[in-house]
Amino acid sequence: MKNLQKHLRAAIVQAAPVLFDKKATLEKVVRQIQEATANGAELIVFPESLVPCYPYGLTFGFTVGSRKEEGRKDWKVYYDNAVLVPDDTVSLAAAAKKARAWVSIGVTERDPVNCSLYCTNLVFSPEGKLASVHRKIKPTGSERYIWADSHVPETYFPVVDTPWGRMGSLICWENYMPLARVALYQKGISLYLAPNTNDNPEWQDTIRHIAIEGHCYVFNVDQYFTRDMYPADLLEQEEIGRLNDIVCRGGSCIIDPYGHCVTEPVWDREAIVYADLDMDKVPMSRMEFDATGHYTRPDILELKVHDGEGC
Repeated sequence: MKNLQKHLRAAIVQAAPVLFDKKATLEKVVRQIQEATANGAELIVFPESLVPCYPYGLTFGFTVGSRKEEGRKDWKVYYDNAVLVPDDTVSLAAAAKKARAWVSIGVTERDPVNCSLYCTNLVFSPEGKLASVHRKIKPTGSERYIWADSHVPETYFPVVDTPWGRMGSLICWENYMPLARVALYQKGISLYLAPNTNDNPEWQDTIRHIAIEGHCYVFNVDQYFTRDMYPADLLEQEEIGRLNDIVCRGGSCIIDPYGHCVTEPVWDREAIVYADLDMDKVPMSRMEFDATGHYTRPDILELKVHDGEGC
């Protein structure tokens, strides 16, 4: 690995969106970037689909073979508040530039040509440039009603070169896809971003396994939001009424390359969590196990990734 900076001050933001409100959520995110920067953060990581929100618990009227008009109208509210990239991300780019920090954030992206939506993770550089766009390659379960599969190779497994090593992301249950993880490992990532909306206990085991498997820092970043945060003017109030008071508990944390918590999981509140990371741990942890380096058998095992980079 080339000479890299040995120390990184990182921040993970366990945030609540202003549900279904793109403008207000973006304004809140900019304030949180400013707060994290004031505390020295050089890398700031936000959850999955924070803008305009992860529409947990809503069906948008989808049932097998039919749709409901009320759900269609609620979906249109969500669609109207989805993010056009890069048009709607100017404030995020400017905030990253002002902060001189790397910023990763999950959004629901709206295709500028057609009406399809994507679950997308964006990374902005300290120069205010949009450094990478990763669209979820396989939405999970009923997510497929609202988010399309990524079909643009450049959005499958993009990585960026940072002063601390290569950085890439997989979104939520993409992290359960073994070959998707390997696609990132073989690109040499040291910083593994795992934005999600997954607060079940088993997820904590998953992120520790990934850290050990990839011998990289894993940034587990979830949302926190409650039932009373849902807009009162949505038509699917019966579905919302069946949700728990706390809909998503969080559990955000940072895991080191040995699978240990650098920061303990945070539950049931919004929080910005900071950590000072020793980047020497990445190569040191790979001394006896380098998943796509010396601990491979390329003569009998091979992964071919169709992402336009010839991997």
